[in-house]
Amino acid sequence: MRMGEAMQPLSEAELSEAIRDAGGPLVVRGGGTRPIGRPVAGAALSVTGISGIRLYEPGALTLVAAAGTPVAEVEAELAGAGQRLPFEPMNHRGILGTEGAPTLGGMVAANASGPRRVQAGACRDSLIGVRFVDGTGAVVKNGGRVMKNVTGYDLVKLMAGSWGTLGVLSEVAFKLLPRPETEATLVLDGLDDARAVAAMSAALGSPFEVTGAAHLPDGRTVLRQEGFTASVAYRAGALAEHLAAFGTPRRLEADDSTALWAGVRDVAAFHGATGDVWRVSVKPSDAPGLVARARGKALYDWGGGLVWLLLPEGIDLRNQLGQFSGHATLIRASTQTRARIPTFHPEADAIAALSAGLRRRFDPRGILNPGLME
Repeated sequence: MRMGEAMQPLSEAELSEAIRDAGGPLVVRGGGTRPIGRPVAGAALSVTGISGIRLYEPGALTLVAAAGTPVAEVEAELAGAGQRLPFEPMNHRGILGTEGAPTLGGMVAANASGPRRVQAGACRDSLIGVRFVDGTGAVVKNGGRVMKNVTGYDLVKLMAGSWGTLGVLSEVAFKLLPRPETEATLVLDGLDDARAVAAMSAALGSPFEVTGAAHLPDGRTVLRQEGFTASVAYRAGALAEHLAAFGTPRRLEADDSTALWAGVRDVAAFHGATGDVWRVSVKPSDAPGLVARARGKALYDWGGGLVWLLLPEGIDLRNQLGQFSGHATLIRASTQTRARIPTFHPEADAIAALSAGLRRRFDPRGILNPGLME
């Protein structure tokens, strides 16, 4: 086990030993690129030493890799075989001002997903297997081995988005998709927020296979289509006709389209900007009214189902909005603000009781990122 600023196990066995022997709270991290949640005090435990692709079967569209494997390494390997992770994982470094290399385990722990979620689902929807070490040091795999009383839990779904509070991932497995031959983006200019949401809804409800729908702070409404070149050309023309009531769209071809959507994925519009960043999930038709009440700069993704908001520092968005159907997550703020305002949306009492029960089951000592999600 490497020692230094953080404990860095080099194998699952060493990870199990480190957790089993821990005398107090552990701050679990992968590449250190997603410092989201309430600040946690404890000994640093890094999984970056547990790295490498364990199994890749292009013909079966399946990949298994250690949790500390850099996402970029996996994406490069998949690209060489003409494949990709379906869910277009967000890179948080730009929005959070962090460095380092995002890891697969951190990606899963955050359920990091991008614009393609409207069509391909989230990270958890492509995740088909996990291995992790729970708070007692026991190794758990997919609900099969090796811990009493885990039967009945969908461990794959539980671990995605758990932020290291239920266990420390050591291995993950994904189903993959082929990379498309090309992509194109239709751009509508000058729509207000309500008209933009209507246009995105019309596009996503059409038969023309839209894989991204966003409305940007500069007023552009962008709609992506992917696939074989001839198919994309036909569907782009058909979609433009379908959206004639909203104006005549411009068209961005492959490379320009790819660059634009990388910016949407990583919320590039807010990189380097002063203020706090919130992520709000809401019914698309409710999004324009919510943005008006928030009084901030907005980027709409997922057809308006996801809204990124840039607000002045220290504002509690939930108090400002009042009751609404959806949830708001504080993604970027100072340590002081994150200590004062809960990062994650308060859960309903029944869900909160279930969450607490799961944490007691998998981390009975309460040592894995304690308080991070409170």
